[in-house]
Amino acid sequence: MTSLSQKSFVASQDFDALKDIVGEKGLMWPDGHGGDDFAVYETCVRYGAGKAAFVVRPANSKETSRVLAYCYGRGITLIPQSGNSGLVGASTPDSSGTQGVLSFDRLIRTSEMGTDSSDQIIFDEENRSVMVGAGVRLSDLNAFLEPKGYVFPIDLGADPRIGGMIATNTGGARFLRYGDVRQNTLGVKVVLADEAGTELDFMSGLRKDNTGIDWKHLFIGTTGVLGVVTEAVLNVVRLPQQSTAALLVPRDEAAVLKLLLEMEQRCDTNLTAFEGMSANAIRAAFDHVPSLRNPFPGGDVPDYVLLVELSRTWAKRESEQNLDELMEVVLAEIWEDEEAPLENAFIGRPEEMWALRHALSEGVKHAGKLVAFDVSFRRGDLMRFRAFMAQELPEKFPNVWICDFGHVGDGGLHFNLSIPQDDPRLNDTAFMPSLREWVVKIVVEKYNGSFSAEHAIGRSNQGFYDLYTPEKVKELAGKIKGALSPGELGDVKLG
Repeated sequence: MTSLSQKSFVASQDFDALKDIVGEKGLMWPDGHGGDDFAVYETCVRYGAGKAAFVVRPANSKETSRVLAYCYGRGITLIPQSGNSGLVGASTPDSSGTQGVLSFDRLIRTSEMGTDSSDQIIFDEENRSVMVGAGVRLSDLNAFLEPKGYVFPIDLGADPRIGGMIATNTGGARFLRYGDVRQNTLGVKVVLADEAGTELDFMSGLRKDNTGIDWKHLFIGTTGVLGVVTEAVLNVVRLPQQSTAALLVPRDEAAVLKLLLEMEQRCDTNLTAFEGMSANAIRAAFDHVPSLRNPFPGGDVPDYVLLVELSRTWAKRESEQNLDELMEVVLAEIWEDEEAPLENAFIGRPEEMWALRHALSEGVKHAGKLVAFDVSFRRGDLMRFRAFMAQELPEKFPNVWICDFGHVGDGGLHFNLSIPQDDPRLNDTAFMPSLREWVVKIVVEKYNGSFSAEHAIGRSNQGFYDLYTPEKVKELAGKIKGALSPGELGDVKLG
């Protein structure tokens, strides 16, 4: 096999060979062969702009197999790219111009469907599951499921494709109730980057199977470097028929965990979300989306706000207390607590409250130069980390604003830092790395947290992976990579 280090370009013969595999619609390359759309595949939503040698878009698992086998033989690095909505630089090529992008755009059908079929999704109500191609978007899946009364329960502000959600093990805002993608993936079909472009079929859809290694889990959350997921069987749940939401203002940050435990005790499985939002993040959302309704008296945003949601998957029964009433009763009971962890509460329309929550990311992105971290902690440490940062960050990095929000119910935190665009420190190439390294050091070494909660590993996290992953673990990961996909797949090095 020719190694990538021995070649500096992709030859015209490679374009011809790939075109023979995927057809005219399946291959794009620079110099007019990709049109205006080509740059879309080279630039990520936040981090990771590069230069692609080509973009190959197979239409099914068989074509993907042939593409990977050919690129293996030619020593060509392929970067798997799903919806290209990731935030860690894992889905775009580097600046060398020698890497190809393997796009999931056309992977929207499974091998169970005929080539003439217009269907993209196979629904199995008896198994409460769906079979989908890895290129199907989350919004399209849920639009298909909604009339049937079901939903894929991973709630996100973005609209990724299923393959990328599996590769990054996405969590989302309702992890507290439904878990992450790993917990909702029943099967996968995978193509390996080896000489044969080996296809592995783990699509049984069984919920219980202990006949050996559960192989599908090797390909969930590993950024696609061990193999390319081309199809999946996913668990789906009943669409909620009742819901209510409230914005809670805790007495102080120490009261947040007590509120979480109280809500879990009193609401049990009715509790589907427990999200935290800082005042800075909320103000950024209001500034960026003026149409958002400000529910706080006088427009004064509290220092920290919790979005709590209750839901049920059945219609209200005549003798049953509705969820609005349940929310009011539970909050009244909590208010009567001797320690009174709750300062204020606002019960309103769930869609308005979720509109605010989903506007936070874009609002923060436009508030200044953004330095974003996707971190996680044991639930009891999340607020302790925030308190530590509120005290120490201004001392070490003045004029850097914390605009965080996250999934308090599962210990996940989008720890966003905003720096004024005219800050002269942004001209210092050492400033941003030193800031990132300091934050991650606190996350990992002081609080035993994770520097990547649900975005997996990309170029922006590679250095932290190298630093904090034990050498034996990296050695084992390298052996697994070599056994499964020895070819150049992805730009992340696990071992």
